[in-house]
Amino acid sequence: MRHRIAVIGGGPAGLTFARVLHRHDHPVTVLERDPAPDARPPGGTLDLHERMGQLALDKAGLLAEFQALSRPEGQAMRILDADGTVLRDWQPRPGDLANPEIDRGQLRDLLLGPLDVRWGRGVTEVVPGTRDGVLVHFADGRQETFDLVVGADGAWSRVRPALSSATPHYTGITMVETSLDDVDTRHPDLARLIGDGSMAVYGVNRNLVAQRNSGGHVKVYAQFRAPLDRHTNLDRRAGLDLDDAEAVRSSLLALFDGWAAPVLDLLRHGTAFVHRPLYVLPVPHTWTHVPGVTLLGDAAHLMPPLGVGANLAMLEGAELAESVAAAPGPADLDEAVRAFEEQMWARAGRWAKITAAGLERLVSPDPTQALALFDEVQPS
Repeated sequence: MRHRIAVIGGGPAGLTFARVLHRHDHPVTVLERDPAPDARPPGGTLDLHERMGQLALDKAGLLAEFQALSRPEGQAMRILDADGTVLRDWQPRPGDLANPEIDRGQLRDLLLGPLDVRWGRGVTEVVPGTRDGVLVHFADGRQETFDLVVGADGAWSRVRPALSSATPHYTGITMVETSLDDVDTRHPDLARLIGDGSMAVYGVNRNLVAQRNSGGHVKVYAQFRAPLDRHTNLDRRAGLDLDDAEAVRSSLLALFDGWAAPVLDLLRHGTAFVHRPLYVLPVPHTWTHVPGVTLLGDAAHLMPPLGVGANLAMLEGAELAESVAAAPGPADLDEAVRAFEEQMWARAGRWAKITAAGLERLVSPDPTQALALFDEVQPS
């Protein structure tokens, strides 16, 4: 029996779910609000963990292709003091494939493969329990029903309200992202400072992180504690225009005043600035099971971006797909989803607590907390 399955959201969770179902010859409808794969920048780089994201790709039959695209050298991590002193300089061992990096765009294209995605299909509401199944309302006024709707549509999920009244809340920490292009040619000193992977500098309630992507592209992230309106107005007294890159740059340079000049060059040479206040869902986030609807990834357990969220989302997508493919009838399908949710809640709850505690240490009044966390995770 072939169930009518829809996954809403074409990110790592939704595409992994669809790709594993495809491998099991089970039809699946992928609904994505973006009008095309390249409609907006795909984001930075991801480190895929051996027992999480890589395991999910193995279940999809894509591990060898991932290994050909990934950057094991990107696992390198360098930590500097605010005065530029190198405190830690960790390099992966030859053949270390525990957490290799891959650009989000490359991962998206790898997962898309033969999938038939309905682009430009924004969902406004999901209504379970109708006579013909779960009813999906689209932004263009159309409707369609499915036996199972999987919400993999991120932090501000349109599927989540069918299951839970929970909404993301602000962590008290804001991130501002910028980037450098062709860094090895245009900014060779910064290229050497960053190294092959990531470089971080931790100060009082703030940090700067630079992370290599492929093709000489570097993402730079400034994190700091601030009121929620800080991401819409970095300096209320000055009436800062966030579309004015030079004004944002000046405000950030003032925020990190006194740090070593080479570190501040990451901001001086950055291009456009994007503001990303960090939100999380309550921990734990669970719901009363509703037949025909479930959630994956950020839609289910939005947590701080400490390298776990996408890995969990992909593993969940693969596991749910395998369970769905093995469910012969409607009752079996519902039981498979119910069992999956119980497993997801327990595991995601543990990781949500770990990442919340980690964020508190990485953006802390005591910068030594960040260094201690690094030593616990990756001893020097």
